[in-house]
Amino acid sequence: MGLTTNINRTHYLLAGVVCGFVLSYYSPQDYAELVTECPEATEHSNKLLALEHGGEFEPQLNLEQKPMIAKKPVKNIVRPRYYYTELGIREKLFVGVLTAEENVESLATAINRTTAHLVNKMKFFINADNVKSNFRLKNIVGFTDTRENLRPFHMLKYLADNYLDEYDYFLLLTDTTYVNARTLRSQLEHLSVTMDVYMGTLGDGSGGNDGGGARDDRQYCDLHAGIVLSSGVIRKIRANLDWCVRNCASNNHNVNIGKCVTYSTKIKACQSSWQGIDVASYRLSNYKIYRDFNLIAKEPAFNGAATVFPVTSADDFYLLHAYFSRVHLERNSQVKRELQNEAMQISNDTLLNDILEVRWPLGVPKPNPPESRHDVVPWMALNTTHSLMWNSEVNVHRLSVVDEEDIRNVLNKTIMEATRNDPNVEYRSVHSAYKRFDAVRGMDYRLLLNFYDRKAKRMTLKSFEVIKPISLIEIVPSPYVTESTRVAILLPTFEHQIQESEQFLEAYEKTCMDNQDNTFLMLIFFYGADTPNKGDDDVFLPLKNIALALTEKHKQIGSRVAWVSIRLPTEVSSKFDENYRYHSSLYGPYAKMSFVAVDLALRKIGLESLVMVCSNGASFRPDFLNRVRMNTIQGFQVFSPIGFMMYPCEWTGLCKPCDNCDVGQGSGYFDRANYDVVSFYSNDYVATRKQLETVLPIVRSDRDILNLLMNDSDTHGAEGGSITTILDLFARSDSKIHVLRAVEPNLRFGRDISNYLANDTNGERFSKLHCVEEDRERCIRIASKKQIGDVFVQNTKQYENREAV
Repeated sequence: MGLTTNINRTHYLLAGVVCGFVLSYYSPQDYAELVTECPEATEHSNKLLALEHGGEFEPQLNLEQKPMIAKKPVKNIVRPRYYYTELGIREKLFVGVLTAEENVESLATAINRTTAHLVNKMKFFINADNVKSNFRLKNIVGFTDTRENLRPFHMLKYLADNYLDEYDYFLLLTDTTYVNARTLRSQLEHLSVTMDVYMGTLGDGSGGNDGGGARDDRQYCDLHAGIVLSSGVIRKIRANLDWCVRNCASNNHNVNIGKCVTYSTKIKACQSSWQGIDVASYRLSNYKIYRDFNLIAKEPAFNGAATVFPVTSADDFYLLHAYFSRVHLERNSQVKRELQNEAMQISNDTLLNDILEVRWPLGVPKPNPPESRHDVVPWMALNTTHSLMWNSEVNVHRLSVVDEEDIRNVLNKTIMEATRNDPNVEYRSVHSAYKRFDAVRGMDYRLLLNFYDRKAKRMTLKSFEVIKPISLIEIVPSPYVTESTRVAILLPTFEHQIQESEQFLEAYEKTCMDNQDNTFLMLIFFYGADTPNKGDDDVFLPLKNIALALTEKHKQIGSRVAWVSIRLPTEVSSKFDENYRYHSSLYGPYAKMSFVAVDLALRKIGLESLVMVCSNGASFRPDFLNRVRMNTIQGFQVFSPIGFMMYPCEWTGLCKPCDNCDVGQGSGYFDRANYDVVSFYSNDYVATRKQLETVLPIVRSDRDILNLLMNDSDTHGAEGGSITTILDLFARSDSKIHVLRAVEPNLRFGRDISNYLANDTNGERFSKLHCVEEDRERCIRIASKKQIGDVFVQNTKQYENREAV
């Protein structure tokens, strides 16, 4: 019999009240009994009581708990500079060749010419005591240890120390082995780079057994046939290189390398095939290439071989390379035809071309879509002799000799294709033609031709689309240049350009001298025949004083301003009039004056200087000089920037004047006809000048100026027309110096016309200036066509309103 007790929430409440009453009854009333056992708490309570009664509070520092320090400091992650470094991407093939001094100029050179351009890297290894300094072959490595049995291990150590992390596979061979590099690279592309590879052709046993009773060399790869080692094998060999050197008792390189690979990688024998890839070689046993090549070429083993050995003549290397290059070209042509046939079959009524993205012609990329309306590549209308709307300033322009020959060839090819497809048509004339050049696609033509259909006895119009694709893009190698080269600036100045030169000197001090830019300025003063050049009557005295003051002010940094004086003949000095201010060039119609300035100034500069002929009406920023240094290359290239001609906005009021604003159609235009600014090296100019001395006489003194100006270069057969500017001198010469001409927004013109119009508020003097019809392209424009058109429309409306009243 059990007793059941039910406890509800009221019982818990009553029990809690009873317990609390009992605890409160027996707890002490004096709190001092509790705090006496904890002195720290008592002291703290006393301070709190003192603070409550107005006592001073003395703060205490707790130094027992030190700040928490991270157990492992956070390391900054240093990212590699290039993606392929971080991803571990390496080049595919390195070729190392064992050669000797007597074979460097023959066999080694032949291997280099037939293989080096098809592999990623090639080095030739030779004994150091035999290396001479006049070898034309530069990729040679010499070893001081001349022991023949150690040469392969010196080569392996060199590869492991310098190129282990840069290449996937290393091919070791002798100088009697021809490498079919294209075939070998395509085979290695299918091998896994994570596996240890020791591939080649097994030895034929001709090396015999070594002195230590080692296995026959038939177990190892033959070095004469070429040995392929992966980077993993090279890494393991480096770790065991000491053992390999101590145990290389044989004079057979095949055995020494094979024993080292076996000990380091546990690969027991040479692998003639790996992962289904067979890197085969062909041994010329009893054949002579020059005699039995027609028999050798019929053997499938020869055509599929990656290496051919032994080759004992340099001419045999070139013969083999020519043969395998032809085979490779035929194979690529066959693959190309097959791909074209497959593409045509797929796109022939099977799927839409838009889905397949099949473009005409096959293999040629489609034009890049323009990002904005300014990037649209325009179509240019033309005929067989002229182009229409050649640019925004010229409506009709005569085709150059090259363009005229090009359109003639395109037209002939098109007519031949049209008559082949339809023999009944007969070509009559060109209805219309258009062309467009796309830097990605090539030159596109669209032709509408008039044909007479003899069968239908009527005229017909046929449309054709022709393309000349860009088949091969070359990167032109150029020498290395820096931005620290000293620039010698030549500033020609005539008597009527003193104000512009003063403003140029003021800007030059702020841009170059104050910034300690490595430049030198030489003023070139053109005196008239009767103009005084000494004393207070010197017309260029203000410029000379400024030059002396700037030189004295900045002499500590080595920046100075010098000058040279030139006396013009009477026939020239009397012809400079106000009409020449309309000309965009500072020389006016006498562009050959630039040769006078450079010929007489270079004697004081030197033949190793970077020279820039400038215009006193120009202004530039420091970035412009850096581009001059980078684009002007000694013995290779000259630079002629196309400056931006600023409109005289202060005078016209049609635009907002701003010298530091970005270039725009409303503030100016790029003056293509201005060739005043050009940079070159002195020795390049002198060499080209001497080459064309019969066409342009060299000015050695003031007396030779008239002889140069009166000489007509057209009568001397200068190809491409007369030579009037320094740019023409380099472009029409037979030298290999390139000419670079490009727009330069940081080079700006227009200071001279602004100064002239500033003193002509009403335009009375300006209205009297005349622009010669032959030099209309070189005349200064004071506003754009849109701005002039707006003014014309506005004045026309005002005139009509006055007549109506």
